[in-house]
Amino acid sequence: MSSPAKKRKRDGPEPGPQRSIASFFKGSAAKQTPEPASSSTSDTDKQHLSDEALARKLQEEWNQEDIAPVTDNVAKTESTPAEAAVAKPESLQSPTKAKQKHTIALQSSAGTEDTVSLAVPLDQSPLTFDSTKYAEELKAHWSAEGGSASYALLTRAFVLANATTSRIKIVDTLVNFLRILIEGDPSSVLPAVWLATNSISPPYDESELGLGGSSISKALKKIYGLDNQGLKTLYDKYGDAGDVAFEAKKRQSFTLIRPKPLKIQGVYQSLRKIAASKGSGSQETKQRIVEKLLQDTRGAEESRYIVRTLVQNLRIGAVKTTMLIALARAFLFSKPPGAGFPVYSQQALASLKKENLSDIYNTAEETVKASYARHPNYDDLVPCLLEIGVAEELLLRCGLQLHIPLRPMLGSITRDLSDMLTKLQGRDFSCEYKYDGQRAQVHCDEKGRVSIFSRHLENMTEKYPDLVSLVPEIRGESVSSFILEGEVVAVDQETGDLQTFQMLSNRAKKDVQLGAIKINVCLFAFDLMYLNGAALLDRPFRERRELLRSVFVEIPGRFTWVKSLDATSADSEAVLEFFKGATDSKCEGIMVKVLDNVPKTASPDDPPPDAPKTPKGNRRKALLSTYEPDKRLESWLKVKKDYSTSSETLDLIPVAGWHGQGRKAKWWSPILLAVRNPETGSLEAVTKCMSGFTDKFYQANKDKYAEGSTNVISRPGYVDYAGEPDVWFNPQEVWEMAFADITLSPTYTAAIGLVSDERGLSLRFPRFLRVREDKSIDEASTADYLALLWRKQSERAELEAGQPGADEKLGWQDE
Repeated sequence: MSSPAKKRKRDGPEPGPQRSIASFFKGSAAKQTPEPASSSTSDTDKQHLSDEALARKLQEEWNQEDIAPVTDNVAKTESTPAEAAVAKPESLQSPTKAKQKHTIALQSSAGTEDTVSLAVPLDQSPLTFDSTKYAEELKAHWSAEGGSASYALLTRAFVLANATTSRIKIVDTLVNFLRILIEGDPSSVLPAVWLATNSISPPYDESELGLGGSSISKALKKIYGLDNQGLKTLYDKYGDAGDVAFEAKKRQSFTLIRPKPLKIQGVYQSLRKIAASKGSGSQETKQRIVEKLLQDTRGAEESRYIVRTLVQNLRIGAVKTTMLIALARAFLFSKPPGAGFPVYSQQALASLKKENLSDIYNTAEETVKASYARHPNYDDLVPCLLEIGVAEELLLRCGLQLHIPLRPMLGSITRDLSDMLTKLQGRDFSCEYKYDGQRAQVHCDEKGRVSIFSRHLENMTEKYPDLVSLVPEIRGESVSSFILEGEVVAVDQETGDLQTFQMLSNRAKKDVQLGAIKINVCLFAFDLMYLNGAALLDRPFRERRELLRSVFVEIPGRFTWVKSLDATSADSEAVLEFFKGATDSKCEGIMVKVLDNVPKTASPDDPPPDAPKTPKGNRRKALLSTYEPDKRLESWLKVKKDYSTSSETLDLIPVAGWHGQGRKAKWWSPILLAVRNPETGSLEAVTKCMSGFTDKFYQANKDKYAEGSTNVISRPGYVDYAGEPDVWFNPQEVWEMAFADITLSPTYTAAIGLVSDERGLSLRFPRFLRVREDKSIDEASTADYLALLWRKQSERAELEAGQPGADEKLGWQDE
């Protein structure tokens, strides 16, 4: 192939540089194909012609000469871009020649898109969208291409979801997309859900694609004719691999192989094959699958989303909750052919008042969310929905199950002890030490098989063989099976002193041998969710805790209970002493949990008689003592030592840095940090920080984000910041940050639109506290949470100064 720097001869103006079609052919292939001596198209000429010019020249030759029969050897040549020989297009062949097989035609890449799927108005309201009509049309269209739903329809949903920031529009688009599949191709619903949620398996299944950036780069260069410089230029300009694929596909004028329509099921199965490919030759196998996917894309948008799927960053603003809402609503409208469960007629739902429709939606959504929280696996949830729809039976058919981790209940953050006591006024509660360890969910079945999961639902069984071996000793005689929850803490076995999470993180994560363990641990149990085949989630916390402590055997230093104190809001001095004891014992603070449900004599919606009034007359939510998977409620509250001394902290993502000045010139300082926007998938810059770092940390951080390493990237399109840092980080970690207060900012974009249409939020005097190794970037603080803290801060300022609240200043006062 000619050097990228050479200027190619062109037959007229064309939109940008394009790779010559001749560069796809090896010299050996050209030698195997005899050419007439009078041929005016030499190999050298072909190398200097554009695709379009070469095609016109070839067509002119084919019209003027008789093409000799292609030899058997050439007819059997593999149909790959690097080895194929150019054959005369069927439209230009003689009748005899047109019948010949095993030849490749020069194909225009224009007009290959699935125009039928691209025309479906998926972003209409589900109350007016005619899913039956489009399902019938698409079924007829799909039947000519193999029968199952095309990937083009999923791409159409992605494009429309990406084109809006409206949560309602995104949900409507996914609902209508799912309805078409439910009615037209139910077998494609499950793979579509996996693809739309940017995953191929549940989090406790360790299936990973294992694709490096080089695999994507090689495929883009091979399939779209890019060289190294062309690929770098596109990536520097767009900063997103999917956008690079979009531009490369858009510029591709001709292909040697007509794309075979991608199917939703086929794409998902290809990803599963990539993940399953292990051992010798696996990288070559993965590479071939990636190239085949890119080769078969029809249109630039399919290319964009295939690549974004491969790099696992769809950026469509559809997170887990969005998909669960869409599934719940879709099954209210539609059901598969032959299914017996009832659905609502579109006309009946359209005729309802807004609040009545909202009640129906909410009931269905809560059922689906509750089922997924107890059993987070679409492989089980979607087939159940296809069979029985959204029904209470779903919680039985797809509910709590041993060795499938339920999503943990979470605690709300409080400002300090006073705030906590105010929230729980009139209620009995338990204060527990909040240990600096790793939350663990332990499962054991009747056969003694043990599984241990993290708060992220990752399987940690191999990491803690010492805990696995401990289970037979702690299980009482009456216990056959259980699911309990606790905190794994590193402990000095000689002194019994608790050690830090950093010490615990030094343990290996896989293939840990009992005899090789150097960091010992103790499991501090605090909850019991399942016992002897029965779920305990609906039992009050006091009862669950009593069962836990009565049927398990304590082994000091290895398995015990969290240290706790039962109290009421009147016991403020005792609670303060308990809190001090927790912080003195190297704990993060305390967890406070409501012990009992609201007495039956009182309405669940009524606050206690002595409860404080809430702004604007809002009623306090009922504080239930049941275990609520995947919910963050005020029936569990966190009071951390950092909150009590310097207000709240935020978990932020480092995304960029500048070269330091003076003594810090050899390091990155300051560092740009961002909150995440779960609705758009973007990261919104919130502050720069240069406080709280040690020289040792600075050096480690500079080593990690060294220029030229994979941790340093070109400007990413998903980071919302107008400035120009010296270097962009590949977002991968979470830092806990303290700060003085939150301010409106014309520079930073965090939470813009949530508190002001023109300004975002920023932090004054941010200070680095620590790396949150226990958190992934998906658990970093959100823009919504930042806005909530700002409003709380404004309310405090209003109370202290007796001045109008922030809502009024911004024109949000009630009319």
